[in-house]
Amino acid sequence: MNSRQLTLFALKDLETGSFTDIVVDRLLSKFELSTVDRHLFTELVNGIVRRKRTLDAIIDQLAKQPAHRQPPELRQLLRLGLYQLRYLDRIPESAAVNTTVDLAKSNGLTGLAGVVNGILRQYIRLQSQQEEVLNLPKDQISRLGILYSFPDWLIEQWVTELGSVETEQLCQAFNQSPTIDLRVNILPDISNPEQQRAKLIDTFQVAGIEAAPLPYLSQGLRFVGNVGAIDKLPGYHEGSWTIQDSSAQLVTHLLDPQPHETIIDACAAPGGKTTHIAELMGNTGQIFALDKTASRLKKLQQSIDRLQLTNIKILTGDSCGFSELTNTADRVLLDAPCSGLGTLHRRADARWQKTPAQVQDLAKLQAKLLANTATWVKPGGVLVYATCTVCSIENEDVILPFLKTHPDWQIELPPTDSLMASLVSDTGWIKVWSHRQQMDGFFMVKLRRLK
Repeated sequence: MNSRQLTLFALKDLETGSFTDIVVDRLLSKFELSTVDRHLFTELVNGIVRRKRTLDAIIDQLAKQPAHRQPPELRQLLRLGLYQLRYLDRIPESAAVNTTVDLAKSNGLTGLAGVVNGILRQYIRLQSQQEEVLNLPKDQISRLGILYSFPDWLIEQWVTELGSVETEQLCQAFNQSPTIDLRVNILPDISNPEQQRAKLIDTFQVAGIEAAPLPYLSQGLRFVGNVGAIDKLPGYHEGSWTIQDSSAQLVTHLLDPQPHETIIDACAAPGGKTTHIAELMGNTGQIFALDKTASRLKKLQQSIDRLQLTNIKILTGDSCGFSELTNTADRVLLDAPCSGLGTLHRRADARWQKTPAQVQDLAKLQAKLLANTATWVKPGGVLVYATCTVCSIENEDVILPFLKTHPDWQIELPPTDSLMASLVSDTGWIKVWSHRQQMDGFFMVKLRRLK
């Protein structure tokens, strides 16, 4: 089994509505591939899903038959071949064409082999003549949507907020392969996180792994290049570090948990922020980690055990309930369920699965959760609201109505000497954009309940 054949299997699975990450993980666990083939397989599947609109626009222009008359197997083969030709410089053109034609033959599609060969070679010919294969429309929204492979409604939303130049930059950022960030466990010496980070950098270097410090974050590192299986890296099983994107780490620093406090993480699973809170508290006080899905909390328990934390209590249930928690918490983190549209570089299929109607429904849920979890905060306490989306309807449009109807709450700025102070907007919240800060898109705001 090679990476391209496995990619074809994955594309067929994805036609049934399966999630890309689940299909990739399942096939990688089922079939043995070399390290090089694993990387190529992952790149091909995620890349083809990510660039589907662009690839289909090219196929529609080059194919003689309209899309509704093409066998689905033909489109899958053409997407596979065209993705390699258009987006993977390290693969020779002849290899991209020949392997795709061979796949047609070996999968019982010999009758399509000639069509595949003809269309792929036509694409190469046009490219060699420096002709742009895509005949893009003049309409700005559709042009960007086809060129960068996003639905028009998302492009329209970004253009409204950012303008067309920055929208193009954001599209480019969301089409990049994601980086891997990690958080150093500072419990061995909570007073000196940067020294522990430096030690971990040295440990990785000895193992031939490069990791660079992250701005804004004293615990943050970013892997440089491919590092292989995460659980095989030095210090993982010992709990010396954990995977967490830099923008997610910012959320916990905005919460600013203090030793011996009572803190509630309202939507805790899978637990990256929960364990970060525990580390910043020096493993003191009490953290209640809530989530309504028991299966998702299993990963949190595994992280608790690996990081050797003892101040976290897991509670299963809907965060719209728990009336017994009223006025009990010094701080509450509401990392609300959201569309995830700030993490489109990580979740290749999210751009095609989310709809404006789903975003509207999520905003209603977020407003309900915010109103309820705010009752858990003691007078004078803090609530941080966060999402991994850049959609205003799930962020600003949730916070502003809440503040209007809750005059005993106000936005609180982080200290001016904090690492994240430069990210705070004039309105008091932080909105991270992937093309500006080179991390996951996020929204976060710190609210203080007045005494």
